[in-house]
Amino acid sequence: MKDLFDSLLLGGAVPLKSRIVMAPMTRTRTSEGDVPNALMATYYGQRAVAGLIVSEVINVAASSKGYALMPGLYTEAQRQGWQLVTDEVHRRGGTIFAQIFHVGRMAHPSLMPNGEAPWGVTDERAEGSDVFAHDAEGKLTYMPAGTPRRLETEEVSALVGTFAQAFARARQSGFDGVELHAANGYLFDQFMNSVLNTRTDRYGGGSPEDRTRFLMEVVDAAVREMGPGRVGVRLAPFGAFNSMPADPLAEETLLYVAEQLGRRGAAYMHLVYELMPAGNMETADFEKRHLDHAFLAKVRATFPGAIIWCGGFTSRKEAQTALDTGLVDLIAFGRPFIGNPDLPERLRHDWPLTEADRSTYYTRRGAVGFTDFPAYSRAGTHV
Repeated sequence: MKDLFDSLLLGGAVPLKSRIVMAPMTRTRTSEGDVPNALMATYYGQRAVAGLIVSEVINVAASSKGYALMPGLYTEAQRQGWQLVTDEVHRRGGTIFAQIFHVGRMAHPSLMPNGEAPWGVTDERAEGSDVFAHDAEGKLTYMPAGTPRRLETEEVSALVGTFAQAFARARQSGFDGVELHAANGYLFDQFMNSVLNTRTDRYGGGSPEDRTRFLMEVVDAAVREMGPGRVGVRLAPFGAFNSMPADPLAEETLLYVAEQLGRRGAAYMHLVYELMPAGNMETADFEKRHLDHAFLAKVRATFPGAIIWCGGFTSRKEAQTALDTGLVDLIAFGRPFIGNPDLPERLRHDWPLTEADRSTYYTRRGAVGFTDFPAYSRAGTHV
């Protein structure tokens, strides 16, 4: 039986000290130019006790910016900023993967280069979903996603090269690996959805191979740059966040992805089993989703790498129960890591958890709600 605090050699390449993963969480604390900074290095360093940290999502290009103050990895200044982060995590004995994505249609023209339309698999807008951007008065607020323009075939192919450049910078920055964010209604997810993807080119919706071609070409680029044991993919089976339509072929597509990732030597699949309705991240109601044993058993039989389950876990008991099924290998904790930088130790000793103020999740207020949460001592007092 697996224990939450057992070590693991991830992908045969990356040693982890426990099965506890810090899930990727957008925190909007970058400096001008979407550059990671010393404050962010402190934040991640404080949480280096996790078995694995997956960074907040990182923009692969200026066209990928769906939320203000999110970090990028397409300039030298951004690369140097991430070097501060990885150095601090490694100094504290931690392991960190960079989560990289393209936001696709989930953007607003005010965030796009020269105010252009967001990029989409088609020109269909994400009705009812918001993005975090500056309004006409320059105030940061939630605004409806813009109407996208359909990417041309050659533009999709060119994006593969853009991702490859980001992977090179991730390696140069000192990241231990990369995770592709192919969940939550962003560009990879948009291509994989058989209802939304009505294209008729080689990236079109006619078959699982075509719908996942873009993702697999990017995975191949990541494996070439990082190595096969240092690439993971985050997926949201049956997710509806960011106005994604229900997909009757979701299981077929996900199992095809599992098989293809196994062939490519991917280190892990990071499955998000948490329902997030349309809206924005600050006001959305999150709902835990029970582990679908039948579906995960199919994934387990198809994919030889590790499986991470992210599903609203808040206790050691919940996490251990999930591991005891034998269907997953690691458990990702999200919001509990915000107010509890020493979360693994709190879980190990059954110490109380601090609940962070949700209004500070996405803010300009620096350390407030970000790095000002103390660790918990064995004596029961904060240190």
